[in-house]
Amino acid sequence: MNLSRQRACIDHVRNHFKISERRAYRVLGQQRSTQRRLPQRRTDEERLVADMIELTRHYGRYGNRRIAALLRNAGWQANDKRVERLWRREGFKVPMKQPKKGRLWLNDGSCVRLRPKYRNYVRSADFVHHRTDDGRAFRTLNILDEHSRECLAIRVKRKLNSTEVIDALTDLFILRGPPSFIRSDNVLCREFLAV
Repeated sequence: MNLSRQRACIDHVRNHFKISERRAYRVLGQQRSTQRRLPQRRTDEERLVADMIELTRHYGRYGNRRIAALLRNAGWQANDKRVERLWRREGFKVPMKQPKKGRLWLNDGSCVRLRPKYRNYVRSADFVHHRTDDGRAFRTLNILDEHSRECLAIRVKRKLNSTEVIDALTDLFILRGPPSFIRSDNVLCREFLAV
């Protein structure tokens, strides 16, 4: 738990139970010396953010690490963690590249793309990556029926390995029967090949 949340917890306990500050710290096992010191912002932070904004305008596809390297080349004393903290605070994101849609082309120029005809015909499986408020990453494995757009299974863990992917798919095979086709991306295929 970070310090601001700990301070909020102490304030909530003091207001709710009407107890002294010393007692609240003692009951919750917190040190008063570390809690009472308020964080001080650096004086150059606004100028650093302004330079970050200028660099992200100029280099739109660069992430926070490349921007941090450019800032250091420009003379800033900024490490990667500081730049990442400011990057998240300002809400910067690297825009995703738009992938070209892959098609299976036949010799006569026609295109073959598998369309879901009925339930349990095509299932798609994909990973989604996200982060919690404290910055720790987690993955979700989502398995969908493409015809009904029904989510058949979601597995959420900090780390999902190939055996857990296979377990999720076999559970669905047992409950709903095997589909005619399974659609996945390269990441999921690598998980299968790792077994």
